[in-house]
Amino acid sequence: MPQIPQRLPCVLDLARWLAGPARTTLAPAAIVTEYCERLLAAGVPLWRVRVGQRLANPLIGVWGVKWVRGAGAEAYTVPHRILATRSYSGSPFEQVNTTRASFRRSLRHLDPALDHHVLLEVASEGGTDYLAIPIMYGDGSVQGASFTTYGLRDFSPEEVCLIEELGPFLAAALEPAAMRRSSESLLQTYLGEGPAKRVVAGAIRRGDCFEIEAAVLLTDLRGYTSLSQQLPPDQVLEHLDRYLEVVVGAVRAEGGDVLKFIGDGILSIFSVEESGQAEATRQACRALDAALARAHEEGDLQFVACLHIGPVTYGNIGSPDRLDFTVVGPTVNLVSRLEAFAKSTGNVAVCSREVAALLPSAATHALGTFALKGVPDEQMIFSLHGSGEHP
Repeated sequence: MPQIPQRLPCVLDLARWLAGPARTTLAPAAIVTEYCERLLAAGVPLWRVRVGQRLANPLIGVWGVKWVRGAGAEAYTVPHRILATRSYSGSPFEQVNTTRASFRRSLRHLDPALDHHVLLEVASEGGTDYLAIPIMYGDGSVQGASFTTYGLRDFSPEEVCLIEELGPFLAAALEPAAMRRSSESLLQTYLGEGPAKRVVAGAIRRGDCFEIEAAVLLTDLRGYTSLSQQLPPDQVLEHLDRYLEVVVGAVRAEGGDVLKFIGDGILSIFSVEESGQAEATRQACRALDAALARAHEEGDLQFVACLHIGPVTYGNIGSPDRLDFTVVGPTVNLVSRLEAFAKSTGNVAVCSREVAALLPSAATHALGTFALKGVPDEQMIFSLHGSGEHP
């Protein structure tokens, strides 16, 4: 192990703190903040520090913490698609992840033809010395951390040695939180935010169910069957993905939770518990308005939507060895029947009497009373014309 100079007496204390209290009590942003402040107190001329960590997530490629002297730390995320662009390709972080070795570069005399644009950007903002180190986790994955100076002084050889030697201890502090973040992110991607939180909290056994009240929105792509027969599989999937992106983005923007993709159907809920019946209904309607507007802009996306509000059973159902976190009950059954009605009658969006009662009269139009398969009583069905934000 390289000899640490006497003017940096905090090495052992900082290593103990990272592997002990920091690991067990602090969130990643707080760990990075105090770590940097301790290095500053030891005389290391830090200006910016960035710790990036790959996620096991098909949507988000990287999450991490960025610290700036005098401004503190903040979390950031990088979409998965960015990892396939020049922003990552050839960057110091890619080199560190690939070689598992440190990367050092003075920012004073860069060559635009040879140096990565990340280094050029940092230099243009006043950075003078750049060091990136690998942060290796117990599962074999390699993360990265970069350290930059600003002004007259660069890192000394002793300071570079200090930062490199503390790398395993920084990894020990961050890995538990990183693994939790990765697992929770993956659960949210496949289960939805609400179910993911409940699974993480321990709702993992069959029969872990409870009743909530929610506005339930079901959308279904028009013409999907004929599209799948006419187009190549890759074009069908591209069409489906665009539709899913439109609806899911609108639902999440209004605080809804996307629970399930059922073929080309999307089942979403807006909790009454969090906002009340009227607001949950308006949230669902605003999400639907936004999704329909986006679909109209796309030009070739057409879907039907139906909305009902009521109690649902929410939780784990399934066999002993295969579980699904979903909502079931008469409310969900009625929504599915409204979907069939909308498709058969050519309506774009329909809702139940219970939803119509919570909206201004101008937002809905009564279509009549109908018998629906599997629903005991005839139902009054309404077409939906808008979010009903104003009477």
